[in-house]
Amino acid sequence: MLIIENLHATVGGPENPKPILKGLSLSVPAGEIHAIMGPNGAGKSTLSNVLGGKPGYEVTAGSVTFRGEDLLALEPHERAAKGLFLGFQYPVEIPGVSNVQFLREALNSQRKARGEEPLSGGEFLKLAKDKAGLLKMDMDMLKRQVNVGFSGGEKKRAEMVQMGILDPAFAVLDETDSGLDIDALRIVGAGINSIMRSPDKAVLLITHYQRLLDVVKPDKVSILAGGRIVETGGPELALRLEAEGYDAVMA
Repeated sequence: MLIIENLHATVGGPENPKPILKGLSLSVPAGEIHAIMGPNGAGKSTLSNVLGGKPGYEVTAGSVTFRGEDLLALEPHERAAKGLFLGFQYPVEIPGVSNVQFLREALNSQRKARGEEPLSGGEFLKLAKDKAGLLKMDMDMLKRQVNVGFSGGEKKRAEMVQMGILDPAFAVLDETDSGLDIDALRIVGAGINSIMRSPDKAVLLITHYQRLLDVVKPDKVSILAGGRIVETGGPELALRLEAEGYDAVMA
């Protein structure tokens, strides 16, 4: 579903480019949850931002193919309409816009791009209620402004509700466990499983900690270090990292 080949990317603009990704290659087929782990500064968030199309990142070499198409040739909203979802490490606040309004506009915009009919207000509210229930989020929370006044855990749960409503084919989740307590982590992990664990979907799950993987149970785990994938294995690789640390495992 997602094929990355020899990807190089920089940040800092043309006047002061800083290489971050340095020949990263990775393949994630449909039906797979693939975890990415690595030390700070390795390029994990850069990878997620490049896949999402965030401005400020320049791809200098390599390719990314998503569902048979050149992902890098698409604008961010086009990537979303094709079925790509990006979960942020730090979800932003949008004052003055309610979650319900934001999510309905986002969903109907994507449906329009795919040639589908928009959902009515009633149809959308039913869908939103169902998806919020999976994440144990009260509908009153979705009536509030996007992430304004939310705790870290509430922001992450709201983002998972967004993922459930948009129903993407591929989710890139950048440290979704950041800021979660034990109960919220279990709820979010269960939400990822219920929404994305499917033969026709896939997930790239970026994390530092085994505790989320205990809930989600990835099919594969890769170590990203120095801007490239240096090792790929099964779930046991994450357990080795937890027990021994990056330096010992990569040595």
